[in-house]
Amino acid sequence: MNVPAPIVAPSILAADFARLADEVHAVESVADWLHVDVMDNHFVPNLTIGLPVVQSLLAATSLPFDVHLMIENPRRWAPSYADAGAYNVTFHAEACDDPVALAKDLRSAGAKAGLAIDRDTPIEPYLDLLPSFDTLLIMTIKAGFGGQRFIPELLDKVRTARRHVNAGHLELRIEVDGGIAAETIEQAAEAGADAFVAGTAVYGAADPAAAVTRLRRLAERAVARA
Repeated sequence: MNVPAPIVAPSILAADFARLADEVHAVESVADWLHVDVMDNHFVPNLTIGLPVVQSLLAATSLPFDVHLMIENPRRWAPSYADAGAYNVTFHAEACDDPVALAKDLRSAGAKAGLAIDRDTPIEPYLDLLPSFDTLLIMTIKAGFGGQRFIPELLDKVRTARRHVNAGHLELRIEVDGGIAAETIEQAAEAGADAFVAGTAVYGAADPAAAVTRLRRLAERAVARA
């Protein structure tokens, strides 16, 4: 199985928002990306942060921002995150009627384009769209809340995506989000994921930086076995 070197992206959804800049700096030297969940209380029931907070954080760190938009009408809002300087902007397939057009807009604005697939959404209808994207984010929980239990059955989507990516020689990151921790990251890596969002496993640890390093080591070991 041909899988790129693993990327670990701590999710600030699990961080202490009262000291958010410090929480970001705690992982700055070891994280590959910073995962930023934007929720609108419409597409998902939770409400988190928006563009002004993301703009402020971008000015406070050199980490590439992996922005995950769990919002309605991403065609209206997603390009603004790209314009602000986000490295990767991911939106949900379920919320967009023309994902390829939005991907083109994001790339034109200088960002990578990501497509997210929620827990109950089949992946097969979107496989032919993947050449238009840089990241495929497969939820391993139901989108909307942190701290949920990892659902191993959803790794079948990862396996399907990995086969498709390898067969088509696509340059695409396969990212997983939800319940990723030391107990689950190797399963996800063996299934073919190569980017891993970790919230509670990082920010619930006594040493968030050490937790990131351990997660990457576990993923690397699993990829080597696979």
